[in-house]
Amino acid sequence: MGVFVFLPLVLPLTALPIARLAGQYLHPRAATRLLTATATALATCSTLCLALLMVVGTAQLPGNPLPDGWSDPEVRAVVPYAEVSGTVAIAALVAVLLSCALTLARHYRVRHRARRALAGLPAEPALAVLPDPEPYAYALPGAPGRVVVSTGMLDCLEGAERRALIAHEQAHLTGRHHRYLLAVQLAASLNPFLRPLREAVAYATERWADEDAAQAVGDRRLTARAVGKAALHTHHNPHPGLAAFTTAGPVPRRVAALLAPVPPSHRWPPAHTPAGLAALIAAAGTAASAASATNAAVALLLVLKAATPL
Repeated sequence: MGVFVFLPLVLPLTALPIARLAGQYLHPRAATRLLTATATALATCSTLCLALLMVVGTAQLPGNPLPDGWSDPEVRAVVPYAEVSGTVAIAALVAVLLSCALTLARHYRVRHRARRALAGLPAEPALAVLPDPEPYAYALPGAPGRVVVSTGMLDCLEGAERRALIAHEQAHLTGRHHRYLLAVQLAASLNPFLRPLREAVAYATERWADEDAAQAVGDRRLTARAVGKAALHTHHNPHPGLAAFTTAGPVPRRVAALLAPVPPSHRWPPAHTPAGLAALIAAAGTAASAASATNAAVALLLVLKAATPL
């Protein structure tokens, strides 16, 4: 195993440059998919290595809960001595798995609360209008998914702007953006170094929905105006965690992007751009993380198999 088992814990840092640059050189759809895949792979590898360190540390502790053969002196002699790091890995693994479970519970609790708010409305149509003077709009995934908008939000927008709003939220449902958002939230729970990717994907999914809405209404400037006006009137999202039409942070950037030309449709940033170099660094980091995790897992299995029958 050696020092390589620790690499996947820090290699997520190689994805930070592409998290900052993907939105500038890629279509938001491609940026969302690239960043989500990278975050998921890096989080999986780092969690696997935490588990391996836990096994190494636990196998060398007296009274460990593993099979009796694993505490044999011969096993302790051949397994790399990592009692301290192994003990720390136990606490770290419990902490990240608990954080992951809390993230999942929060996600489904928010969805359940949002569903309960629609209890008095008919199941059809897919657009649910809530009689609430507070302006907000969000996409509620499910079977079927629904676009939820308050009367306060509709009052803030004109007819064409309302169409842009509804097209934006429908794009969230059609693109299944909640799955990307949940994946990167879980990845960030498993490894804190991936939190910048979580923020980048949250912005990319909003930009993806903006582009789909602009295409649906056929007017980028109109969509930008709708986003800006909605942001000025929105004070909070009643269900944080669901894809909403406006979020405080990236709204100015979204408006500026909609006023610019349509972003390129590259699936991978051009090699001669800073984003291209950043993507290569992230790809190399992901490959090295996967190789290190696989090498450590195989090495530990071979050592334990040689020392004692599994």
